[in-house]
Amino acid sequence: MPVSWKVYILAIISFLVGTSEYIVSGILDRISFSFGVSLASAGQLITIFSLVYAICTPILMALTASMDRRSLILYGLGLFVAANLLSFVLPGYGLFVAARIIMALGAGIVVVTALNIAAKIAREGRQASSIATVVMGFTASLIIGVPLGRMTADAVGWKFIFIGIALLGLIAMLIIFLTIPRIKGDEPIPLPQQLALLKEPKVALGLAISFFWLGGYSIAYTYLSPYLISISGINDSYISGALLIFGIASMVGSKIGGFSADRWGVYPTLFGGMLLHIVMLILLSLVTHTVVGVLAVLLLWSFAAWSTGPTQQYHITTLKPEASGVMLGLNQSVMQLAMAAGAGIGGLAVQQIALSSVTWIGAAGVFLAISITLILYRLGAVRKTAVEHKL
Repeated sequence: MPVSWKVYILAIISFLVGTSEYIVSGILDRISFSFGVSLASAGQLITIFSLVYAICTPILMALTASMDRRSLILYGLGLFVAANLLSFVLPGYGLFVAARIIMALGAGIVVVTALNIAAKIAREGRQASSIATVVMGFTASLIIGVPLGRMTADAVGWKFIFIGIALLGLIAMLIIFLTIPRIKGDEPIPLPQQLALLKEPKVALGLAISFFWLGGYSIAYTYLSPYLISISGINDSYISGALLIFGIASMVGSKIGGFSADRWGVYPTLFGGMLLHIVMLILLSLVTHTVVGVLAVLLLWSFAAWSTGPTQQYHITTLKPEASGVMLGLNQSVMQLAMAAGAGIGGLAVQQIALSSVTWIGAAGVFLAISITLILYRLGAVRKTAVEHKL
């Protein structure tokens, strides 16, 4: 089997994992009603998943660093499949939370190992492209997985989404076993050595950009479905279409963001994308009861938000080029923590203030990200000037 096909198989697996993570946002109102819990409580499912993913994945990967990569991804998929089956069969909110914890453990192992395998099996000079293809699976889960999950929930019930993902996961395990060769693990990098990078100001500031950008996004996105129904006044029947448009815009934004960073530079792309992000979040609170208007705002919001994604990933690697792999790993954990914090803050806002407040609080988070980006940009400019004076 050609290497490119194997990479696409890994991308499909990342699509499954991404769908299992993001789908909760698309069916939050259904979960809330089914378990008889508040929207804020249902939203904590995202917080819990992201926290477990962020904290446990680096530890699990450090413990399994020397393990054969094919075996490791199969073990991760096994956990992931079991968790999805438990999500389908177990009754009650508490047991569903337990299933989500197991799912996060498996998902972290699968995603990081898939990226690692993609880089190892790629031809020389094509490693970055292979990794990008696998990452696109996550983006595709927003475009296809979340709206498809909403349609499934409308047709047969939201729990059937998880049995479907579990069955596809079993098929993926068989295909991985038959197509991916045994691949040697890596030399383990101790966690203290990885965390020592956080002491450097430019690294801490760079990761803070990821935290506040994605955290601000998550505050609003976690409650998007109920927000569109209750605040924007969109009919329930239009939600799947709205999520599909949102997902398509995220892929376009990601592509344009990467192109813009190459053409005009990282900082102009970050500033422009996050500024548009803020404007669209504020507009979403003002444009109501017009399907076309709300969909237009959603499209531009998603485009702006995800134009920052690839740009920030690349930006992180430039802050510490000699440790780019570790930096990307730290950034993944920070992004999951941001999703968790965003969902948690959004839940508090819904409970203590109002559902309508999530767009304004989300915009404030992105504003903090812009402010930190400006500080980092000025630090870089000062450092560059100092070097030029020495020369």
